[in-house]
Amino acid sequence: MTAHSNFKRQVRARAAKTGESYTSALRHFRPTPSGDVTDVTDVRPAAANPKRVRLAVAQTPVREDPRDVDALRESGRQVRALMREASARGARIVHFPEGAICSPHKLVMSVDSPDAVGPADWERCQWPVLQAELASIAKSARELRLWTVIASVHRLGEPNRPHNSLYVISDRGEVVTRYDERLLSNTKVSYLYSPGSSPVTFDVDGVRFGCLLGMEIHYPELFAEYEKLDVDCVLFSTTGVSPGNAAVQAQGHAAANSYWVSFSVPTQHSATAPSGVIAPGGDWLERCPADGSPSVAVVDLDDASEAAAEAVTYARPWRRESRAGVYAGHQVTDPRSSDRTAAF
Repeated sequence: MTAHSNFKRQVRARAAKTGESYTSALRHFRPTPSGDVTDVTDVRPAAANPKRVRLAVAQTPVREDPRDVDALRESGRQVRALMREASARGARIVHFPEGAICSPHKLVMSVDSPDAVGPADWERCQWPVLQAELASIAKSARELRLWTVIASVHRLGEPNRPHNSLYVISDRGEVVTRYDERLLSNTKVSYLYSPGSSPVTFDVDGVRFGCLLGMEIHYPELFAEYEKLDVDCVLFSTTGVSPGNAAVQAQGHAAANSYWVSFSVPTQHSATAPSGVIAPGGDWLERCPADGSPSVAVVDLDDASEAAAEAVTYARPWRRESRAGVYAGHQVTDPRSSDRTAAF
């Protein structure tokens, strides 16, 4: 870590001397075409080919009754209003929580409702209204030239239960891919949804995103899987977070994998865990208000920024190198090593 600290100090020193921003000063420490490093010696170069995109993460009210036409339409209006705000603030992509249109409640859907959880009756869902709102959101994405990641129930053919999904809508208003929640809660998989089967990645302006949903914050292997898929940011949407717990886990996943995590939750959780974006070092970079208001937080995902440079340049490459077997050549044959009971 000493080399890393020295590197950051040298970048800051140049920024102070020249009046440049940290990001501008960092560019003077990048490899030259010959492979040399300018302005500094004995320090590993900063990340090559830095990536940058402006992301907006949203928090919206979650509504739980898919029979309520007015509520579905109000959710759609709220989503589109926040899309316009994100666009006005220069975002290229906006990310919404699970249930942004509706998160059907298990008792509302249960054939044994309202007193007991049972198999979901999906005929209760106002599918035409839900589909119309999603189509209108896609139209807004095209008009605003804004990539939009929006959660919704994805209907399947009878008799299969739907997926719990994240639609990825491009800035042309087209669904380019869809992520289906894979590791569902016991209630979801028993009564409500069909699980998905694979990770999903997509690129915006050279930045690669992955998607997770629902209770998948509790599965570090899913976040590690996306690190292997070379994502720069994981978009995580949920409705059910215990106060602060999921947010802390999200910080851990960001730090352990040295990538950005966008954490999107409903306004109902904003007092304890508002939506926000976590830098690759594990620190919150920006968060929505904690007052329950529908809102967006806007962040530049920039590998060359002070918030990300060290994690992207050093931590992530070294973890990959160490996992590839770098230690094998340093292991020794020594009786005091093999004897676990050897005294001091």
